[in-house]
Amino acid sequence: MSSENYFIKDQNAPYFLTFTVVDWVDVFTRSQYKNTIVDSLNYCIHNKGLTIFAWCLMSNHLHLVARAEENFNMSDIIRDFKKFTAKKITELISEEPESRREWMLYRFMYAGKFDHRIKNYKFWQETSHPILLDNNQLIDQKISYIHQNPVRSSIVHEPEDYIFSSACDYAGTKGLVDIESIV
Repeated sequence: MSSENYFIKDQNAPYFLTFTVVDWVDVFTRSQYKNTIVDSLNYCIHNKGLTIFAWCLMSNHLHLVARAEENFNMSDIIRDFKKFTAKKITELISEEPESRREWMLYRFMYAGKFDHRIKNYKFWQETSHPILLDNNQLIDQKISYIHQNPVRSSIVHEPEDYIFSSACDYAGTKGLVDIESIV
């Protein structure tokens, strides 16, 4: 299925979303980059009308099951989230000790080189591959998929042991992002 088939039809419906770093660069290996994502998700929840039901941050992508509250648009939230996190993380890469700095910034610069909308760096891939979740079975399937991601990647044995995920919330412990669990 081409990326043209992925778009948000209903701005307030629940969606499975994936935000992927350009060239699948493994950026989220340092805590300050991961914490930028966590803080930004919480900001969107408290200030931009985002409701997150599940999430998982891997080394080069972020999965969400989320919806926009009434009177908010999912497309606007995604745009603002991607714009802010791209700028903040590339600033951190430029300023903090980072052994891969030149290589990563070159990848991000090259990815945006032929896009007139990009001033310096293109951090996120264009699409978020939204999949409308129009029934509870599909929602449960995607939440399970998200939570199993670090297990499939051999990072942890149990999903709730991975702190950059909502799996711990579903296991009864408060996680890093203020989600609404679906029980």
